[in-house]
Amino acid sequence: MPGIWETNMNFSQRSRSLFKTIAVVLALALPTALAISSADARVGGGMSSGSRGSRTYSAPPSTTTAPGSTSQFNRTYTQPGAGMNSAATAPARGGLFGRGGGFLGGLAAGFLGAGLLGMLFGGGLFGGLGGLSSILGLIIQIVLVVVVVRLAMSWWQRRHTPQAAYANADAGTGPGPQPNYRSGLGGGGLGGFGFGAANNAPLEIKPGDYEAFERLLGDVQAAWSNEDVAKLHTLATPEMVSYFEQDLGQNRSRNVVNKVTDVKLLQGDLAEAWREGETDYATVALRFALTDKTLDRTTGAVVAGSEQPGEATEVWTFARRPNGSWELSAIQQTN
Repeated sequence: MPGIWETNMNFSQRSRSLFKTIAVVLALALPTALAISSADARVGGGMSSGSRGSRTYSAPPSTTTAPGSTSQFNRTYTQPGAGMNSAATAPARGGLFGRGGGFLGGLAAGFLGAGLLGMLFGGGLFGGLGGLSSILGLIIQIVLVVVVVRLAMSWWQRRHTPQAAYANADAGTGPGPQPNYRSGLGGGGLGGFGFGAANNAPLEIKPGDYEAFERLLGDVQAAWSNEDVAKLHTLATPEMVSYFEQDLGQNRSRNVVNKVTDVKLLQGDLAEAWREGETDYATVALRFALTDKTLDRTTGAVVAGSEQPGEATEVWTFARRPNGSWELSAIQQTN
């Protein structure tokens, strides 16, 4: 039966060809995967993590240091659209005076229905409606009920209008392009301004702020390399520290430790700065040199990375509360 043998042989040849193809693909992909894992070993894991207030889902403007776009956040606590114009749109969706009825809408209908039923049943079922005085009395009572309900609605709206306007303003400008003025880090014209989301107050970034950003760049990397979580809590927001702890835990489970040394800022500039409520935000593009290597915890052998220095470009966002210091709030990768 030559046909059967021929079919089996063809199948065997196709299988061998498929296995060879897979082997070639794996051989080519392995160095790439190792290179990616090496580049992603530094603080932040090579991902975009954290929050930028109401601008979390708005891409920061490009700068000379980071002329391309930034990656969307892989990890963030901020929910998209949370609080955006919710107070302003709530009445249109229902609520107390909504189109769907709402509490006072139903109450008004109840008043009107009760008035009509009271008038209808006051003289018996449909009794007394034949006379002109009864009809006029019915109309007058209906008008009184409508007037009372409208006055109550107007009073309630006047009482809650300032709160709705404030909530809408505090929600920020949301996604979309934001006004900003950029300046080079350590260069001329250090007064970068951004217009805030809450009170539209200009935020000036001074030379001392830029020094703090550069200092944080090195301090965060050092605390990460030393796995000093307590120190990281003084340098970054609780959200960012939670991500660092996750990444450090993964390193421990793989019995490795990542060491980032010789961190030096090469170039940086301000993308935008703004104020939301009592919190100041500044997003800065940073290009820096570093030595990034991952070591086996037991032997100290280099398992990823290199002793040779390299470069990285990332966009960091810093946040500052009143009477507080700048803290790392987000890290974004550049495309």
